[in-house]
Amino acid sequence: MSLTQQSPDVSALTEEAVSLLKQLVALPSLSREEEQTASLLYRYLESKGLDAMSKYHNVWAHTTDFRREWPTILLNSHHDTVKPVATWQRNPLAADIEDGKLYGLGSNDAGASLVALLHTFLYFERVPDRGFNLIFAATAEEEISGRNGIEAVLPELGDVDLGIVGEPTNMQMAIAEKGLIVIDGVAKGVSGHAARQEGVNAIYIALQDIQWIKDFHFANQSKLLGKVHMCVTQIQAGTQHNVVPDECTFVVDVRTNEKYTNEEVFEIIDRNTNSTMTVRSFRLNSSRIPQQHPLVQRGVELGLTYYGSPTLSDQALMRGFPTLKIGPGQTERSHTADEFIYLEEIQEGIRIYIELLSDLKIEKSETLG
Repeated sequence: MSLTQQSPDVSALTEEAVSLLKQLVALPSLSREEEQTASLLYRYLESKGLDAMSKYHNVWAHTTDFRREWPTILLNSHHDTVKPVATWQRNPLAADIEDGKLYGLGSNDAGASLVALLHTFLYFERVPDRGFNLIFAATAEEEISGRNGIEAVLPELGDVDLGIVGEPTNMQMAIAEKGLIVIDGVAKGVSGHAARQEGVNAIYIALQDIQWIKDFHFANQSKLLGKVHMCVTQIQAGTQHNVVPDECTFVVDVRTNEKYTNEEVFEIIDRNTNSTMTVRSFRLNSSRIPQQHPLVQRGVELGLTYYGSPTLSDQALMRGFPTLKIGPGQTERSHTADEFIYLEEIQEGIRIYIELLSDLKIEKSETLG
């Protein structure tokens, strides 16, 4: 990693960040059940002299010297977690530290990013005339793309010119992210007795559509995100062995690139299948930030690499301003048994976040270009 020689000493910030992360990991914070971590974060911000605000289980604060003429940068990560998988060998809430690793549910995804961004915020809170406002937002329901998470908070924040979204990326820059649509397919047949070969088998109708989904390739591919990817992930049909099923349901997970809107992708799928296809939501579109954006260029100067991310984050729900996904930890550890984060990754995360923002020059109302 090539960082500037003016990198600040972040050891004290790291100690505070690790201490807070241990407290967060020790509290249950499943999606929609984040009351305790939200309360802890609210009290922590207040203890730092900030005017903390909250809505549902989201907590946020502005830098105290907020100036209208300055551009505003949002630092966001989430404090909800998935349910621990059955193969955990440790207590998911113990927050044990061994061999330089902090173990615990949500330590990697995305507790490390959250505390690193928070302490980056606190660092710049003490930097006068820095040229930009900061908002720190710890949000809920990210793991389920819930409507009471970042989507509920954004209208409360005022104008935002740039967003940094904390997720485990090994502190490399995810400058594009795939979108998501989930489709429920229903194939209709006619029931009958299997022995007499009566009826119209709904499974066979569904299989024709599933084969099309497996074989079809969308024409427009992305240099960063590759092709639109479709995968049938659930299927259900039949009541008993001797009855031809008159209905077969299945679920399709579709990951979209920036070459199509979610609506365009669904229209192509719906036009080419015989089953009744119903999309659950069009909200989670692909997102990107231009390679020429000053924040990306700053990262390149620091020796960071950039890539397109196949995984979804709250970035998908941020509209009207460019966003960059970057954070300590590795995405491969997310949602796994005995999840952990290296303490040195938290320290490096704080240092790189500070380096990215130091002397960053952006204009108000920076557009996606």
